[in-house]
Amino acid sequence: MEVIDSHQQLDIIEALEQQSIEVREQIVEVSVDMWGGFPKVVEKVFPNATLVIDRFHVMQAANKELNKVRRQVGVFDRGSKFILLRNGAELKENEKQTLEQILNRSKRLRKAYESKEELRAIYESPLTVETGRLYVEEWLNRAQKVFSEVTTTIRNHLDGICNYFRTRTTSGPMEGINNRIKLIKRQAYGFVNFENFRKRLLACFSD
Repeated sequence: MEVIDSHQQLDIIEALEQQSIEVREQIVEVSVDMWGGFPKVVEKVFPNATLVIDRFHVMQAANKELNKVRRQVGVFDRGSKFILLRNGAELKENEKQTLEQILNRSKRLRKAYESKEELRAIYESPLTVETGRLYVEEWLNRAQKVFSEVTTTIRNHLDGICNYFRTRTTSGPMEGINNRIKLIKRQAYGFVNFENFRKRLLACFSD
């Protein structure tokens, strides 16, 4: 484990290449978000790895555009954002009623919400990579009527997104590490010196 003070592609590659090629050749999957530099990093450093775009970052992008539609159609009711962005399957009965009242105010918002839920349902389905790609492509053709940014983004990362259906790998463990890092920072009231921050993190994660 290592911590570097950079998000630059070349710096990440240099840090990862500290591991021997024998070690790096054993990596078979790498789950990342849709930051543009990650695919090139994976290709350079892990020659045998399949790139997987993390499903939760894809859904986050869809939710971001859904929320943009919510604002554009003028829905600012208290709690409306929470209800729209939450997984529909997790809504309580009273929340479902509130959701329906919100969606009745805008056909465009309803279409955007349904598109978000359709994408989530694809992720939840037991699909192969090939079938998953077919479903996602069909979804893109429907969703582009209300989602412009996220559909373009998904098209640009379609291979990595559909690779999720191989083994359903996600970046969940990394998100857990990120949350612990945030807690360490809060407990220390922040760090002015990066090297001190790095040493604290390595010490905390070595146990």
